[in-house]
Amino acid sequence: MEYVTAVPHPRYEAAGSTGPARSGRRSLALALLCGALGAAVALLASRQGWSEGTTTVAGGDFPLSATGSDVTGVPAALAVVGLAALVAVFAVRRAGRFLVAGLLALSGAGTVAAALLGVSDRSALDDKAAQASGDTTATVDSMSHTAWPYVAAVGGLLLLLAGLLALRYGRLWPTMSGRYERDGTPRPRKAKPVADPDRPEEMWKALDRGEDPTGA
Repeated sequence: MEYVTAVPHPRYEAAGSTGPARSGRRSLALALLCGALGAAVALLASRQGWSEGTTTVAGGDFPLSATGSDVTGVPAALAVVGLAALVAVFAVRRAGRFLVAGLLALSGAGTVAAALLGVSDRSALDDKAAQASGDTTATVDSMSHTAWPYVAAVGGLLLLLAGLLALRYGRLWPTMSGRYERDGTPRPRKAKPVADPDRPEEMWKALDRGEDPTGA
């Protein structure tokens, strides 16, 4: 008589169930990296010189320069907002997480737009020219820009990517544990153990603690 050995079929469901979790971990790591790096890059670029030029003071050329914060404070402010939104993503759930992720993406987009608009800005140098010459109508004679506005735009793109990842995969990310959150519900007190009268050592211990060993 021939015996047929049943060969178990592979469980594709178990293997496939790890796909969403793996995607969530990868997207989470990438979003954290892009968000933190993007905010740091935007903040650093805002402190650097964005434009240079000259103005005429006492018949000679006077050099001028303007930093990113002189041109516009929007990239630095939005970088801080984006970084805060990146942290807040883990403190909220469902619709709240979607809204915070959208705020993160908008912060990145706004950083990009403000940085690119700052490339052609002349007002910061014109103000410095007026201060240097003492003439409110003075303007900068020649102007050139550095690469730092574009660096700030790259930081904004990283923030935008972090926001898009949060919008797409945020539902798979973990949330802050609510184990330590208190809902105001009074917790039942544990009943004190009653000393066994048949065991004198327990009665003496109860008396030492200031308790009634009879449980009355």
